[in-house]
Amino acid sequence: MATSCGGLGRALRASPRPAWRETHSGARGRLKPEYDAVVIGAGHNGLVAAAYLQRLGVNTVVFERRHVIGGAAVTEEIIPGFKFSRASYLLSLLRPQIYTDLELKKHGLRLHLRNPYSFTPMQEEGTGGKVPRSLLLGTDMAENQKQIAQFSLKDAQAFPRYEEFMNRLVSAIDPLLDTAPVDMAAFQCGSLLQRLKSLSTLKPLLQAGLTLGAQLPQYYQVLTAPITKVLDQWFESEPLKATLATDAVIGAMTSPHTPGSGYVLLHHVMGGLEGTLGAWGYVQGGMGALSDAIASSATAHGASIFTEKTVVKVQVNSGGRVRGVVLQDGTEVRSKVVLSNASPQITFLKLTPQEWLPEEFVGRISQLDTQSPVTKINVAIDRLPNFLAMPNAPGGQPLPHHQCSIHLNCEDTRLLHQAFQDAVDGLPSHRPMIELCIPSSLDPTLAPPGCHVVSLFTQYTPYALAGGKAWDEQERNAYADKVFDCIEAYAPGFKSSVVGRDILTPPDLERIFGLPGGNIFHCSMSLDQLYFARPLPLHSSYRCPLPGLYLCGSGAHPGGGVMGAAGHNAAHVVFGDLKSM
Repeated sequence: MATSCGGLGRALRASPRPAWRETHSGARGRLKPEYDAVVIGAGHNGLVAAAYLQRLGVNTVVFERRHVIGGAAVTEEIIPGFKFSRASYLLSLLRPQIYTDLELKKHGLRLHLRNPYSFTPMQEEGTGGKVPRSLLLGTDMAENQKQIAQFSLKDAQAFPRYEEFMNRLVSAIDPLLDTAPVDMAAFQCGSLLQRLKSLSTLKPLLQAGLTLGAQLPQYYQVLTAPITKVLDQWFESEPLKATLATDAVIGAMTSPHTPGSGYVLLHHVMGGLEGTLGAWGYVQGGMGALSDAIASSATAHGASIFTEKTVVKVQVNSGGRVRGVVLQDGTEVRSKVVLSNASPQITFLKLTPQEWLPEEFVGRISQLDTQSPVTKINVAIDRLPNFLAMPNAPGGQPLPHHQCSIHLNCEDTRLLHQAFQDAVDGLPSHRPMIELCIPSSLDPTLAPPGCHVVSLFTQYTPYALAGGKAWDEQERNAYADKVFDCIEAYAPGFKSSVVGRDILTPPDLERIFGLPGGNIFHCSMSLDQLYFARPLPLHSSYRCPLPGLYLCGSGAHPGGGVMGAAGHNAAHVVFGDLKSM
């Protein structure tokens, strides 16, 4: 290890105890036999649901299987002295209303906004003593145009119009995220009163159509076409198109040529932080600090949160209504309602007694598309990567591009498609798509002085390898070595800077975080599994066929990402149902 990382010993001091644990200590931390609501899983959506329910006067308890809260939004010190956002690693999609309602800033949430936010270095020979080209994008439109003009003057001129076009679509769809989808079941077979009530759910959908107006057909194409078709209509330069296309395929087992990939791009550009549209940032202390802030808000109002308490069964009374849960140690906890932040597959195929669910429903849940291409690699390094396209400063301090999402093997959409095709054939990509982030470039609390943590979000890796091979240590390390070789080509010396690494293939993400198939969205964000079809048609209102059981995680509308909307929306549906009981 380099001497620049000599502060390692100082970094090993104990981290401060999260505020939610302090609030929860003592008498308030004792498990009671009965609550109004039980939440299964302390992922961020489950915590959001608990926080809202408790504020509404619903006595709520959260049970978490792991030793740490947060689900995929967690900070873990895997390598001594280095704190990783082990699964999710960036924040943008968190709903502004949640940030405000739950007073997350008061409860310790601190953000580091990134500007610039995207860096795509080229793998090419510099000419005339110049370094290889790169594409650096941020919030300054004039600077963005200057960067794009390296590759195409036409694209530089088109980029502001493209951004305006996409922002209008975002403004139309954004309100749909904060409300339950149109309740088709109520429309079809509900009482007259239920049908009248469900009319209100049409309002955001109608408003979206009015916002888009006469351009609705063009926007429909964005949602349904391959993202390459959409981008080809705007741009000609591959580095720009490939950089933008990464948002359309990230986390999804899709190619840029797959119909519907445009929606995944939209899903990743509709966020914002602290009033800045489309901004992405790092959470100080890692993503677990966000979960701690939500938990602190919940417990400050009286919610109870227990870790290492695994729910093994949803209990049902003789009348066919939920009456609580059973924990792994045999403890029974009664409740009026149960909200599951687990995936639909775990909720309905493992935790819920099958005799209380329609056979067709169970069959369709088992058929949900959960394919995931993601292998997440967390890396501890003793110095910053030194990119050929943008060499480091003499003192080694972070430069603007170090704070970005750094896109490697992303110079051409054909590279992305080939990487996808490898995985379809059961092979890890030969040239994986790599999104490299260095959160410690803005948050030095994550690593010893002079050292850094690196997040590598890579794809495509199939869940099941060709030839019946297993993702054993040899296969994991072979793939990670391939990723590191790719990085080395852009930033020589990277491999020698590595202090340690944590490799999470799709089966690992499933085993550790309960993500089916390793899918970060619980199930794919394809058009057949969105809005009033998430997780299934006629079962998209957070309610389930079993009365008193609700979904509140990423498998419910509006889907994945650290957004909190599913937890927020589910809590309000539950509260309305409790009032009418």
